Amino acid sequence: MSIRDSSVVVLDTSRTSIRAGLGLHDLLRTPAVEVLARVGLPRSLLNGANGNAQSGPSTSKAANGTTVPNAKVTDYLVGAQLDEALAAGQDIVEYWPFAEADIVDWTQAEALWKHVLFTQLHLRRTQMESAVLLSIPPCLSRDTYERLCQMFFERFNVAGFGILDRPVAQFYSAVNANSGLSGVVVDIDRDYTDIAPIYDGFLLGGARMSVMVGMEDCKKYLAGLLRGNQSIMSALLEPVEGENPLDEADQQAALEGLAQLLWSEGHVKVLAEGEAAAQDAEDPTADGDINIAAIVVAGKEKAVIEKGMKNKAARANAAEQARAKEVEARDLIEVQWRGKTITVGKERHRFCEPLFDVAVRESVKGKEREKEGAPALSLQAAVAEAVARTELDQRQYIWQGLFVTGLITNHVKGLGAALQIRLTSLIPLNVDPQHNEVQPRAIRTLKIPDYFAEYRDKGDGLASFLGTSIVAKITFNESAGKNYVSKSDYVSMGPRAVLGMSPSLL
Repeated sequence: MSIRDSSVVVLDTSRTSIRAGLGLHDLLRTPAVEVLARVGLPRSLLNGANGNAQSGPSTSKAANGTTVPNAKVTDYLVGAQLDEALAAGQDIVEYWPFAEADIVDWTQAEALWKHVLFTQLHLRRTQMESAVLLSIPPCLSRDTYERLCQMFFERFNVAGFGILDRPVAQFYSAVNANSGLSGVVVDIDRDYTDIAPIYDGFLLGGARMSVMVGMEDCKKYLAGLLRGNQSIMSALLEPVEGENPLDEADQQAALEGLAQLLWSEGHVKVLAEGEAAAQDAEDPTADGDINIAAIVVAGKEKAVIEKGMKNKAARANAAEQARAKEVEARDLIEVQWRGKTITVGKERHRFCEPLFDVAVRESVKGKEREKEGAPALSLQAAVAEAVARTELDQRQYIWQGLFVTGLITNHVKGLGAALQIRLTSLIPLNVDPQHNEVQPRAIRTLKIPDYFAEYRDKGDGLASFLGTSIVAKITFNESAGKNYVSKSDYVSMGPRAVLGMSPSLL
């Protein structure tokens, strides 16, 4: 049997977010639902569930590997309910059950998926006609796949179920007529970057790598650079009537919020290798001790930005035009932040430096994350090592499809090209084919094709959802039903049916 396109649910689950949509259309749509993959538990319930209190504040690092044995699905706060509780200052412990690229706590995972299916997508369990294609981090155990199958049929009453590895979904979203079915996917998430080589459409699980660097490192690093901008700090520390002065932690949180704002509004670009140092060298006003390229604007120069940039066509004289050109050359922008107009300089473009420079990353995070065992490698070194783990004759094809995706790419363009340039010095290219037929000739980057109109100009961060939608359209329209588990399959074979019928396990 085949499943109606209008009833299919695409459920994309990453380390830190869940995206979902109901129905497949000729023009594939972006997710209808997007929630953080976190749940919250009031500490009072945690005390009752564990028999003792968990001391200290909740952090994602502490919660990643924590389970609550006696908690029920209905005990957890999810989505807007959790956001409201946190905003109200309630004592909530947060958990991220997928943060380790596995399922740490099944009750927490069920609470999240239940919320998405029945609260966000408004499905009804008793009248469930929807099949679900779940994309999830790869290389989970067979027991995990069976338990997933059991949960979706017995707890959610789905009409059909399939599993797809997220790197494969991401890669399929970027494949076009001019590219092959081999490549390497670089998925930059909140705290981790996952690297997955793919050959001939199949994930090479033994070559996968994870590096502990991500969006949070970039935000913290830029916050440190912004701390050296005197005009920003003056605005931050300016006394507000009725409020206490900000302590060090509040200052850091505010600066990270500004870094988030600069990223989300698209004010960040990726610098070429060595470009940041070149900026500092050409700018005589840069502070060498803190190594930033920020230009402190005050007094008459402030008026230049307001008049010269906004109204120069109508009212600027020759002197003002000359000064406006100088400001433009310095790449200054104004943003609204905490009720004030803030001027930010070229330092904002150094947002992505922690990805490519281990020394920069360590200066931000110290040694605290190295203890967890993830390799301290630059992104380019990690990608080169992951591809080097594949068979020699596969590598030249894998290098033809470098695809950079993840949350950060929604608002930062050119990350793939920046990584490509940094990789050229790490692998041998342009080798005479008469002498060596297996060496790569070049590195080619991929992106989501423009003919996916709904995804145009949205970056490549939604690649996994798009790829899962593409696979779902094929999977559930296959009349023999060999690529998913139907309800009748589950009744006759049980959870093990998923091992032979899921696309990711074929």
